[in-house]
Amino acid sequence: MKNPRDYIRTSLSRRLSIIIVLMASIFFLGSLGFLFVESRKAVREEALNGAAQVLDNTVQRVNVLMQRVEIASDNFMWLPLRHLDVADSMFVYSRRILTCNPDLNGCSIAFEPNYFPDKGHYFSAYTLNDNGKFDTTQEGNPSYDYHYMDWYQAPKLLDEPVWIEPFADFNPEDVYAEEIIASYCRPMKDSKGRYVGTFSTDISMEWISKTISEVKPYPNSYCIMIGQSGTFFVHPDTTKLLRESIFTPTLEHPDTALTNLGHAMQRGETGVRKLVFEGKESYVFYKPLGITGWSVAMVCPESDIFGGYMRLYKIVIFIVIVGLILMRLAFSRIIKRELKPLNTLAQQAETIASGQFDKTLPRDNRIDEIGKLTHSFSDMQHSLVNYISELKRTTAVKASIESELKVASDIQMGMIPRVFPPFPERQDIDLYALMTPAKVVGGDLYDYFLQNERLYFCVGDVSGKGIPAAMFMAITRDLFRIIAQQNRSPWEIATMMNNFLVKDNDQSMFVTMFIGMVDLPKGRLEYCNCGHNVPILDGKFLEMGSTNQPLGLWECKAFEGEVIEDIRNRQLLVYTDGLNEAENDRQDRLGDERLLEAMQGTEQLSSEEVIHRLQVVVNNHRAGAEPNDDLTLLCLSIRK
Repeated sequence: MKNPRDYIRTSLSRRLSIIIVLMASIFFLGSLGFLFVESRKAVREEALNGAAQVLDNTVQRVNVLMQRVEIASDNFMWLPLRHLDVADSMFVYSRRILTCNPDLNGCSIAFEPNYFPDKGHYFSAYTLNDNGKFDTTQEGNPSYDYHYMDWYQAPKLLDEPVWIEPFADFNPEDVYAEEIIASYCRPMKDSKGRYVGTFSTDISMEWISKTISEVKPYPNSYCIMIGQSGTFFVHPDTTKLLRESIFTPTLEHPDTALTNLGHAMQRGETGVRKLVFEGKESYVFYKPLGITGWSVAMVCPESDIFGGYMRLYKIVIFIVIVGLILMRLAFSRIIKRELKPLNTLAQQAETIASGQFDKTLPRDNRIDEIGKLTHSFSDMQHSLVNYISELKRTTAVKASIESELKVASDIQMGMIPRVFPPFPERQDIDLYALMTPAKVVGGDLYDYFLQNERLYFCVGDVSGKGIPAAMFMAITRDLFRIIAQQNRSPWEIATMMNNFLVKDNDQSMFVTMFIGMVDLPKGRLEYCNCGHNVPILDGKFLEMGSTNQPLGLWECKAFEGEVIEDIRNRQLLVYTDGLNEAENDRQDRLGDERLLEAMQGTEQLSSEEVIHRLQVVVNNHRAGAEPNDDLTLLCLSIRK
């Protein structure tokens, strides 16, 4: 089976038709995508607003029902408070409130321990509404110590009316058979403001559940109600009532979104969240319920909200895909017919690509893009012939230049002394030098020679790099030799060299240089530093009493020099800035501190060992980076 990628690549007509269809697809799908996104937003906004309004109405209806309970309790509580001295009257009052408010499920008027001494420790007048039959009893006893129950303790401790979370009446182990009750409890106080008991009225949650369940903005939407602990009071699945909470699914499968929803409802917040609720992608609208601390939520499956929208979306996408396929087939045929002459042109181009540049292309009188392409191939043929000819000539010139540079490098290196030890017959001179250009040729130099028991030496660094610096270096080295052989002092040598180099120096090139002369019998060092790096003597930078300009910058009447009376058995290192300014890939320089650290402990090393040690230090610091400057080192030690 042919690879689909090869199938597309081997035909220009296929590629063009696919590109056109892709561009059309991008345009159409982009437009449709924008339309559907905006439509989805509108549907979503309308659904959210509608559902939120329905939830507000539902909560309002529940609040009205619960307010009826609160008003009934408030209206009747004055009766027991007025007759706190008549215990048996409480039975009458608890019964009367139910007869006047048949929607109530029960009423309890409970008192503090031993409030009525003749009634004993417990006294709570309780009346139950059993489908219109009223049963009045005294419900307090040791097995039912109401003094420690939530419905009694909450209003006492909070000193205000409270709603107690629903409970299963009488039999909490069988919530499916027993009725779920919610209680509204008020604290009772005597005329002196002392707490005497709790006035409690009960309402069946089935009444509230029916009110909530009637609300269904979508076929599969439903409402739930939870308490402050998250326990379900109202739920279409009655097996979950009082047995499960909104957090129950997270015990086995942690769900951050569901946990956050539960906490938001516990905090009494109002809002809407999208999450997977009980196995379905849903929008959950939630709102607190009055002063109860409970929360009502309406669960609307996303499939219900966007069901009609998604059906329309799929139909439109199907129509677009079929249309694009038909468009692609039509364009492929048309383009293939129009581009048929390109096959002939491609065969001729292969002939030229094989190296037959003089092969004549067929004449084409077309004036469209294909005709222009044919003429362009012909022009390319002539250009290739000219280019190859020019390339051969350039390659020959480059090879010649590289050869000349190699010769120039050999000549430059031949100008400086490279035989070590330089004076094998002299045991009192330990001298070693090294020069490494950054390019093929460089602008650093060093030189030395022995004349009349005097050792003349120098180290210099010409401005710039490459061939111009190398030529200036050759002139400088020859000047040093010629003038120094006249038994001049280092400062006289520097003065005469500077005055010569300044003349006709149109390029403003200059050279920094350290010139020294050692009187070997005395060990006396005379030197002149012309803007050069400060040498290192015995592991420390040499203290310079005078400063001079580099050679070649401008005329100077006389350079100043200095003298060290005896340098015997002392180690002198002269170098160019290619040492202390050596850089790695991060452009971090070696620096003077690292240089001095490298020179520590070299007192007993020979000059050659010192130079090789510094080479290793520089290479390690560069870590493979290209040299940024020429490197020249000269180490000298005069022995007694």
